[in-house]
Parts: sequence; C-alpha cells; structure tokens
Amino acid sequence: MTDAFRETVAAVRERVTPDPDERERLERATAALVERTESATADLPVETDVLRVGSTARDTWLAGDRDIDLFVRFPPDLERAELESYGLAVGHEVLPEGRAEYAEHPYVTGEFDGFDVDLVPCYRVDRATEARSAVDRTPFHTRYVESVITADLAADVRVLKGFLVGCGVYGSDLRTRGFSGYLAELLVLEHGGFRPLIEAVADWHPSVELDPEDHGARSFDDPLVVIDPTDPERNVAAVLSETNLARFQHHARALLADPSPDRFEPAEPEPLDRDALFSHLTRRETTAIALRFEAPDVVEDQLYPQLAKSLRGLVGELDRRGFSVLRSAAFADERAVLFVECAVSALPAVERHEGPPVHVSEHADAFYEAYAASDAYGPFVEDGRYVVERDREHATAVGLFESGTLFEVALGPDVENALREDYELLVGEELTALLPEFGTELARYYDPRP
Repeated sequence: MTDAFRETVAAVRERVTPDPDERERLERATAALVERTESATADLPVETDVLRVGSTARDTWLAGDRDIDLFVRFPPDLERAELESYGLAVGHEVLPEGRAEYAEHPYVTGEFDGFDVDLVPCYRVDRATEARSAVDRTPFHTRYVESVITADLAADVRVLKGFLVGCGVYGSDLRTRGFSGYLAELLVLEHGGFRPLIEAVADWHPSVELDPEDHGARSFDDPLVVIDPTDPERNVAAVLSETNLARFQHHARALLADPSPDRFEPAEPEPLDRDALFSHLTRRETTAIALRFEAPDVVEDQLYPQLAKSLRGLVGELDRRGFSVLRSAAFADERAVLFVECAVSALPAVERHEGPPVHVSEHADAFYEAYAASDAYGPFVEDGRYVVERDREHATAVGLFESGTLFEVALGPDVENALREDYELLVGEELTALLPEFGTELARYYDPRP
C-alpha cells in the first residue's frame, strides 16, 4: 500500500479522535447523569443498577458526537408494564425536559450539558441469549468490546465510522439500513484494523460470513453475516441492505485506488431548483408522478418500512399494467412522498387478454361466455387459446393513480390511513411543489451516485 493510504488514515484519525477537552466534558456530564440516575432509582421498590453503554463507553465515539447512552437495569422477573412505568419515571426525573420515545419499549431522550442523552430501561439478564428485549443485549456488547479492543483498534474503529459516514451507509435505523456502531467495531476487531478490513472488503463475494467467537455454522440469508459474539443466534448485520453493502465495497475499492481524506466526507448535494428540475424532466422524457401526504405520526423505524412496502406495491401494480417504472423513491419530513418515474406514460385503449386453451372445456366455456356478448374484440382462437382484445382499465399511469386502484395495492397500514385522509397527486412540472421540502432528496434522485 502506498504512503498516500497511510497518510490519509493518519489525517482522518486525527480529525475523528475526540480531544482531551471533549473527553473531559463527556466524562463530567456522564458522571453527573449517573449520579442523578442512581438518586432517581434509590426509592424504587426493585433493585436496579446503572450502566454506561454505547460508543462513548467503548471509546469508539467520533469527535463532535454528543451522545450519551445510559441503561437502567431491572430484575428479569419484573413485569414489562412495570419496567416501562419505572423506566419512564426515572427518565423524566433525570431529564425533566426530555421526551418519551418508543422503540421496542419506551425510553426517555433529552439534552444535558450540551449532550444528547438516551436513558433506557432494560432487563438485567445473565446472558445475551436470555434477552427479553433487543436492548437487553447492549450491555453484553459493551462488555465484549471493552474486553478485546485496544487503543489502536479503537482509533481504527473511529476511522471506519468516519468512512461509513462519508459513504452514506452509517446507521442501523430502518431508514438508512446501514452499519451499526457495534458492527463497525466487530469488523475492525475481526480484521485487526481499518486497512486490512478495507483490503478484505474490496475482494468480498457476498454472502460473506464472519464468526468472531467461532460459534459454528448458523443459517442466515443475508449478504453479510456477522455472528454476534454474545448471541450466536443473531446476525449483527441483519439490517444491512444489499445495496449499502455494495456501496461500501465500491467506496473501499475507490479508497484503495485513490486514497484521500475527501472520501471520508459525506457528499451533500445542493437542493435542486426549478430550472434544474425542468431540465431533468425535459431530458428524460419520462412521466414523474408523486403522491404527497401528511407523514403518519409514527417513529421512523415504523414509518420507513411502511413507505418501502407502499412503494413496492405501487411499482408492482404499475409494472403489471405495463407502465414500466424506471426508478422510484420515498421521502419523508413533515409530509411524505411516494415518487415513481414511469418509462411508459400511456398505452393503447385496448389490451390483449389470453384465456384458457380451448380444450379445457369448463374454463374455456366460461371465458368464451364472459366475453361473447361484450364489446371486446373476439373471442377468437390463436395458438389453441381463446383470446380477446378488451378495453384497457387504465390507459395512462396518471389515470391509475386517479382511480381507486391506489387502495388495492399493498400499502403500509399507517400510510394507507394517511392517504385515505388526503393526498396530492403531482405530475411533471407540478413536482416543483416538492422543492421547498425535498429539494435535496430530488437532487440525490436526479444525480445518483454509489
């Protein structure tokens, strides 16, 4: 490897490593939060303890990150409703201005001395395999990484996280479907550093399976499988999409070929303006259609899978009816958008419809009788089958959206409710209405990159 790669990594490592002042502020804030949490739990009728978890506990956090994760552990035999009630009470006492968020169960998130704090209740189980909820594993992840990581490897984890941010694939939420911090740590630990990991990734042929603690073969149908050292039945990379794994591999090869600190900086496009949008619409000669509606009031990890499901349903219906979707996307902020770009905007007024073979008498007779008295062309016989040419239900892609067919496809339940409440249909130049809220997303759409 050239000196350019080492120099690049050294420069990035310096940039992503928290300085002493930042570390001191973090430690001071964490200590104060732990003290407040222990005080808040002192009078509870159950025994608890407080754990610091996450990247700040494992010293793999990036400079500038302002996140502190504290877990309050409760006895494993405590009823779920009581854990949630106690957890919220403690969270609101520690973070009076905080708010409740809801994942698998509720927790409190808020701000303290300039840091974003999550205060999460969990069960105090003896092994990760006994977890009663997903968060119960997190203390075991922290303990495992702390037991094997060195200062040099922790620095390489930060470099990897910076690289994943630059690639746009850092984050295990269901909007991003990228690499979690824990997955980044395991990858660096497994390969012994950032550089050997990047060299390995360049040659990966998915599906790739890594088993840090040699738990033995497990059956996972994912492009990247990393067996959780603390729970052999879990793939740490389960949420990672095939697309984001391929993006990571693309950027790993690019970094090896041309090392540069710029590859660790996310490329944020300028929002698309009206003239640029018109230019794309004119050049592409496709039919771009958007459904815009109020975003359902659910957490992102519920919203984005529902948007993805709804988009698949719409694309599948458009393709089935011959409108050939070129590409599609979903955006969400205060409002949400299902965006499709059809290569075919209009079809003939009639469509060919083949019936059963004539020799299958029962079905063939039913088909013949159904169309014999209609205004369809036929039935006639071709290649042993009855055939008709009937009126097409929807001759335009826009017409399909304007009909009730929209609600016949598979939609996410909250998305369907929001669409039934109200939506706007925007076509072609009407898409300019999206620019104030989704100009950046449209810029990414019309200038796609790995």
